[in-house]
Amino acid sequence: MADTADTRTPAEIEADIRRRRAVLAETLDEIGVRVHPKTIVGDAKARVASHVDHTLGRAYVGVNRVVSDVKAQFVDEEGSPRLERVVPVAVLVVGVVGLVALGSRRRRR
Repeated sequence: MADTADTRTPAEIEADIRRRRAVLAETLDEIGVRVHPKTIVGDAKARVASHVDHTLGRAYVGVNRVVSDVKAQFVDEEGSPRLERVVPVAVLVVGVVGLVALGSRRRRR
């Protein structure tokens, strides 16, 4: 068996104990900060905000894609409106607005 006798001086042992206590105190302080309710709440808020930002970003990209697809249906590559598609939609919108206005007018009587 190996000799396990400690050859350090009492001053070296005391210095080692002081160093280990300082490291332990620092570690306990870090643990205290990590488990503090304000830290936990702050971390949770940051995770939620990150998730919301990610979700909103994906939604924005999806909506932007849909808008671009719809725009492509009504505008040609040069940016000119496609009248053969715009006019029927405009007539439909005017008709729906007219029916809604007529319906609300009849309800008032």
